[in-house]
Amino acid sequence: MTAILNMDNFLRKSEKSMVIDVRTTNEFKSGHMARAINIPLFTNKERAVVGTIYKQKSKQAAIIKGLEIVGPKMADFVTKVKKKSKKNEIFIHCWRGGMRSSSFAWLMETAGYKAFTLEKGYKNYRQHVLNSFNKQLKIIVIGGMTGSGKTPILYELKKRGYQILDLEKLASHKGSSFGKIGEKEQPTNEQFENNLFHAINSLDLNQVCFIEDESRMIGKLNLPNGLYNQIRMAKVIKLDVLRKLRINHLVKNYSNTEITNLLEASDRLKKRLGGLKLKQVRAFLLTNDFNSAASILLDYYDKAYLYGLSQRPGENIITVKTNAIDPVYNTNLILDQLPES
Repeated sequence: MTAILNMDNFLRKSEKSMVIDVRTTNEFKSGHMARAINIPLFTNKERAVVGTIYKQKSKQAAIIKGLEIVGPKMADFVTKVKKKSKKNEIFIHCWRGGMRSSSFAWLMETAGYKAFTLEKGYKNYRQHVLNSFNKQLKIIVIGGMTGSGKTPILYELKKRGYQILDLEKLASHKGSSFGKIGEKEQPTNEQFENNLFHAINSLDLNQVCFIEDESRMIGKLNLPNGLYNQIRMAKVIKLDVLRKLRINHLVKNYSNTEITNLLEASDRLKKRLGGLKLKQVRAFLLTNDFNSAASILLDYYDKAYLYGLSQRPGENIITVKTNAIDPVYNTNLILDQLPES
């Protein structure tokens, strides 16, 4: 008989095994467990047909229709699992932990696998994910105005054995109007939350975790309230880097970018920059005067960052002056100012 696991046991036991999501491709695309693979019991259209029969006729009629649909696919399901799974144990879930996952589990057990299903399914998992963002983390925020070179510092800290949470990597966006340049398409907000949950779940909550300072939105994605509120109340080690160094850093990172991408990113700031300044930025970009364009853009970004910083408790901000954008050098400066836990 298939074992039904509660959420904690399902996540713990499935850590190094195959997790199969038997929901439709559309359901899976909206959001799924970070390591799950999709072997849908029904296509999107088939599920709609079965659902309509359930509502308009009866549960029994829907089950019979489901069996008619799934029957010819059974051998294919087993073949797919055999190709993908190196272990005899597999972990299965659907939306509510109902007939789709139990039927698939029965088939896999008939084929010789030990199958486990998730109690109350993906719906239960999503509630677990959202609740997890209220867990207290020992966050230290790496702050600084645009162009301060904060992300390389995160990875220098990781190299030295510290825990980090790279929100921009999880969001596939660098956080500004220019943030999607060079990044893959952003996930859905639901998938972002799922990936974030698994990243946090791998942390030791008793140890410090470094996070780069972010606004509530990273591109089109929203940070969960519980985590965002913790970030806003955390200690901030703010890098104070000379403006000219930041301009040079930005020009180095973006001057080889396709000009149309830079123009589009600038256009998205029209309401904030105003028509005249946008016109100036565009003119500088079109003549390859990247330094002048960056200078105007920093006027806006610096003002926005300082406003956000002013909304934090002043006693939580530690300013670290530096005369370089060098991750090794600046990481040393930051660690010298690390607050006592």
